[in-house]
Amino acid sequence: MESEDTKKIQEMKTDLNLLLECLKYQMDNPFSQKEALVTIHSICQQNSNAGVYFREIGGLMFIRNLAKSSEHSMVKEAALYTLGAVAEQNVFCQQTLCTSELFEDLTWFLSNNDSNTNLKRMSVYVILVLVSNNRTGQTLVRETGCITVLTQLFRTVLSKYELNLSDKNVFQSYQLWSSVCSTLCVCVNNPQNDENQMLCCSLFPYANDWLINCITPEVIRPVCSFIGLTLANNTFVQKYFISVGGLDVLSQVLVQLESDSHKTVSSAKLAVVVTKTVDACIADNPTFGVILSKYQIVSKLLTLLLHESLDSGEKFSIILTLGHCTEDCEENQYDLFKNNGLPLMIQALTESQSEELNKAATFVLHNCKKITEKLCLSLGEYSFDENEKQLEDINMKEKNLEEYWKKAKEILHRIEQLEREGNEEKIQREKYKDNVSSMNINIQNTLKHLHGDSIGRGPEAEDKDKSQSRKLPSCKSHGILTTACTNDHQMKTLLKSTNPVDACYRESGQNKTLYKANSSYSQNLHERTNFEKNSVSQSSDHVFKPPIPVVKNRKQELPVTDPFTLCSDIINKEVISFLATDSHSKMLKYRCSGCIAVGKSLNSRNFSKLLHSCPYQCDRHKVIVEAEDRYKSELRKSLICNKKILLTPRRRRQLSSESTTSGGINKRRIRKNFTKEEVNYLFNGVKKMGNHWNLILWSFPFQQGRKAVDLAHKYHNLTKGSKHEAP
Repeated sequence: MESEDTKKIQEMKTDLNLLLECLKYQMDNPFSQKEALVTIHSICQQNSNAGVYFREIGGLMFIRNLAKSSEHSMVKEAALYTLGAVAEQNVFCQQTLCTSELFEDLTWFLSNNDSNTNLKRMSVYVILVLVSNNRTGQTLVRETGCITVLTQLFRTVLSKYELNLSDKNVFQSYQLWSSVCSTLCVCVNNPQNDENQMLCCSLFPYANDWLINCITPEVIRPVCSFIGLTLANNTFVQKYFISVGGLDVLSQVLVQLESDSHKTVSSAKLAVVVTKTVDACIADNPTFGVILSKYQIVSKLLTLLLHESLDSGEKFSIILTLGHCTEDCEENQYDLFKNNGLPLMIQALTESQSEELNKAATFVLHNCKKITEKLCLSLGEYSFDENEKQLEDINMKEKNLEEYWKKAKEILHRIEQLEREGNEEKIQREKYKDNVSSMNINIQNTLKHLHGDSIGRGPEAEDKDKSQSRKLPSCKSHGILTTACTNDHQMKTLLKSTNPVDACYRESGQNKTLYKANSSYSQNLHERTNFEKNSVSQSSDHVFKPPIPVVKNRKQELPVTDPFTLCSDIINKEVISFLATDSHSKMLKYRCSGCIAVGKSLNSRNFSKLLHSCPYQCDRHKVIVEAEDRYKSELRKSLICNKKILLTPRRRRQLSSESTTSGGINKRRIRKNFTKEEVNYLFNGVKKMGNHWNLILWSFPFQQGRKAVDLAHKYHNLTKGSKHEAP
């Protein structure tokens, strides 16, 4: 693949070099030059790296000079078209061609009366490519006066408003005019250029004339694109456009297209294009929405919104324009209610899955909130400079206005309720985290206090805990909750601080008592309200946890041969005698690690390591450590006696294949005769390695079960007699 790609690249470079030489040596043959330029264009379109290589060998500069110096119009057109295509394909070629000299040459082509329409079209195409997404090109097109020539072409290329595109000359002129509109759009926007916008705003009167006199898709689309991009994000240009009557013209065109949208789908699509231009006009100046109220644009937009041929993007543009119309204009807000716009916004908000469309509909509802409040209070107090009789007629005709407002109010109330619930959930989570942290601190302090008391009280604490656990069922519901929590922590702390062997038995009984208390408590709570049920049930879930199954399983699964179970009686006696003495003062000074680590998560592994690493072991933990050490030493002796621990290294495959009987006696190995291949391996290994039988065994693929001793015996048997000789 790499060789093929390299071959293609080399062929491409060879073709471009030959074509460039053909251009140089065929100056007297315009047809050959045109064919060579077309071929260069096709090569650059097929391979993105071709334009870069053509620039490196000086091809772009040669074609630019050829377009300037050639006497043949077809060569100039082909040269400009090739330059534009290469610059559009590669940004480095665009930067190379973006010079003031080339813009001056293009300006001369456009302003020269001898230039035909195709040559001007190619010149405009090159300007479009050089200025697109290039701020340097926007600056050069203004400084060289090229934008002035383009504005002049916009005024003069089409002399008649009635376009007969079937005529060849008229069609070529229209293509040039359309290319000029596209180039002017690129000059003022993407990126936005305020200075070029100021220059192009002089064309607004001519654009208005075209919109009034020729309502066709071929004219409306390029003119509306030019107006919209020239107005975008520029308040001064927007005011100037409105001052010359541009917004009135757009409103009239929109009204006419909306009336024709019931007949043809293309009129509805064009109406959406005009709507976007109107939105660009009033987006930064909502007060200009008063002008639109003269033509009842809101009602027209609502009718257009119901058109079946529009997609979600086009509906979004219409709703966004409605939002800007009603943002600061009460007349448009009232017009929205009058034409049942509120239910349409609610329907769009509830049925649409587009997030942008939902935001636009919410924007319209928020804009109409104030006017709806006024209408709900008193429709007679709200006045649009009309007589009282007209207001009475409006009250009679619009009885359903309050119902629409109720629906809108429900939607807004639902939105606010969802926001409120989200904030309440956040606050509850923060409070829960604070409560959990404070509970953890209180539990740790309680455990430390109870642990210190348990050392002094001894077995009396256990009797008190048992008596308290018997009294649990007779307590009230609130008392059960607090007493159960306290007893739970006390029992667990005392069980950890006393005998670890009997802890599992005591904890299981304690959990049963707590479970009964929890059941009686839940029956009392069943008679309360729903809110109390939810709150108390959540707290009870955290406090009254069911018995841990691991503890029960641990009790049942303890083997009889466990040294801790066998020595439980001895440990209990020593612990009781230890608690009876006054040695707790000594423990306070030199604390045992097993006694201190109450809140840590301990298991059979880390608890043993913790006890062995402690230099100050208490008596009860010494007994545990000694019992564990005795058990381990006996286990080692039994393993060594049964010969399960092998002190010499063995091969892994021999260990995996070796099997033993139930009594621990090894079976006799099956006799395997040496094959000819093994004999050859044996002699070759002796030649190379000598009498190193282990090395020979590992170096050659002998049969499974062979040992170094087997190789040695076989070799000696073979070398004693003269029957077998080394190969």
